Amino acid sequence: MRDLRLKNGLTQEELADRAELTKGYISQLENDLTSPSIATLIDILTLLGSSLGKFFSDNDDAQLVFTPADYFEKQTDDSKVTWIVPTAQKNAMEPIIIELEKGACTDADIPHDGEEFGYVLDGRVRVTVGERVSEAAAGDSFYYPADKKHFLLNVYDGKSKVLWVSCPPSF
Repeated sequence: MRDLRLKNGLTQEELADRAELTKGYISQLENDLTSPSIATLIDILTLLGSSLGKFFSDNDDAQLVFTPADYFEKQTDDSKVTWIVPTAQKNAMEPIIIELEKGACTDADIPHDGEEFGYVLDGRVRVTVGERVSEAAAGDSFYYPADKKHFLLNVYDGKSKVLWVSCPPSF
């Protein structure tokens, strides 16, 4: 499991957060100090781009099509992030869908290598990249290098929904 986590470029804390487990539990799993339930193992492997079958076999066929049954969601009071390609951490880019309630914003992402692309599916968002601020409405897209602090703010009267692609994966 450690090899899969490292291959996906995740820390124990990042994997624990995505799997809604503790960092200590992930550490215990990786050090064979505890055993997960089948359901927990399936959840973790899905987040790492694998499955029980792949984990316990030598067959390395990559999944081509992802359906809502494959998606992983993280919900807070005012936002929801959906990983629509849950194995993307191991790829060059990571597409997600972000839904923001009225007035909600994403966490400010610190400068990092790579690029970000977004397409507003519904609503209207304010895109802040460093000192630059612009608004994008449904049907608009945005694209920028991720070398400055950046975040989105929903300025719509309802929920806004954005397809966001990060390269390299950072969510």
